Amino acid sequence: MSRDAQLKQDYQKIQSLVAKKFNDGVLPDLEALIYLIGVQELGKGYQKFKKDDNVNLMHIAICKLLEPLGFYEFDFFDADGWPHYKVKEALPFLKPGEQSVMMKEAIVQYFKTQGLI
Repeated sequence: MSRDAQLKQDYQKIQSLVAKKFNDGVLPDLEALIYLIGVQELGKGYQKFKKDDNVNLMHIAICKLLEPLGFYEFDFFDADGWPHYKVKEALPFLKPGEQSVMMKEAIVQYFKTQGLI
């Protein structure tokens, strides 16, 4: 199986898993998966978040997802328990489609590392 076909298959498994567990069978888009990973990484469970918190949750997820690729490194938890990362390497310039593929690959790797697929 080609790398692209494997990525597509693994990503669809993740979408199905999340759709069944959290989204009443509706397949989540890329942003929804990133948000969910941010909530998971925050570790405080489901709650109502403020608008600014939602942006921060997405940032946490992106940092966590790109950490294994060498772009970010965990730094510390603040007094409220929010993780903070520092930039290790600047992100390369990528076209939108390339960004999407990179994030999907990172999400697949995250779910594999968590033992969910």
